[in-house]
Amino acid sequence: MVQAQKIHNDGGPLILSYMDKGGKIAVQQVADGFGMSKKQLAETAGLARETLYRLERSRGTRTQNRLREMLEIISRVTDWAGGKEQAMAWYRAQPLPAFGGRTAEALVKDGKAAAVRDYLDHMALGGFA
Repeated sequence: MVQAQKIHNDGGPLILSYMDKGGKIAVQQVADGFGMSKKQLAETAGLARETLYRLERSRGTRTQNRLREMLEIISRVTDWAGGKEQAMAWYRAQPLPAFGGRTAEALVKDGKAAAVRDYLDHMALGGFA
């Protein structure tokens, strides 16, 4: 099993705390970090349940990109949400008015992570939803 590096996240991106030495996202570490099973993590990321249980598939480009998108968005909202658990709750449940009430989770599952990141950048600059 690949172990994630022990990186102290002093204001750095949350994603770095879940990277292994090879630069891949360590799936079990993410699941453990958010108190989820691999199955729940797969559902949250919009991946097939089996994907995260097979090492070769969990380290594949598509899987890694989806997990990276999810973690990047959660990382962006962690400070103002009050922590990573609250940021995950926001990601999964908060309807975004600019996207017809869809959640960040639903948008990432549909391949629209860039739109969510742009929306968060817009909000960070004082824009309105």
